[in-house]
Amino acid sequence: HRHRPRADMGPEIAAAVGFVSSLLRTRGCVSEQQLQVFSGALREALAEHYKHHWFPEKPFKGSGYRCIRINHKMDPIISKAASQIGLSLPQLYQLLPSELTLWVDPYEVSYRIGEDGSICVLYEATATKPPSSYGMLTCKNQMMLGRTSPSKNYIMTVSS
Repeated sequence: HRHRPRADMGPEIAAAVGFVSSLLRTRGCVSEQQLQVFSGALREALAEHYKHHWFPEKPFKGSGYRCIRINHKMDPIISKAASQIGLSLPQLYQLLPSELTLWVDPYEVSYRIGEDGSICVLYEATATKPPSSYGMLTCKNQMMLGRTSPSKNYIMTVSS
């Protein structure tokens, strides 16, 4: 078990791959075995694609290059991994959202479904939180809304 410097893309790629796999899994027409193969292929493809485009000291440098997009046009990295398990483009379009943007940046992986959907964070590496917060899908907008409103109403009821 050797220690790797945090220039490693492992957790970020794992979060992105896990997310795309979970989208395919929800429709139930892809077997677990196929998902394993797909995840492996996607992980390798992303690691290769990002190899010279990963700057932990400047997390947003190259963000556009690393961004995975489906906008009525399938991201070639996803379609390539999917072809390994025999999924055709039409099948992918049925399984995945037609508008999806996935940003894979050092220390943060986030996504947006729909052109004006809210951005949700899939993975965030912070000094305070251990990176075990995988899969905790927190939507920034909803959290902000949810935090402010209940307390206000509560104060009103008390004072009346």
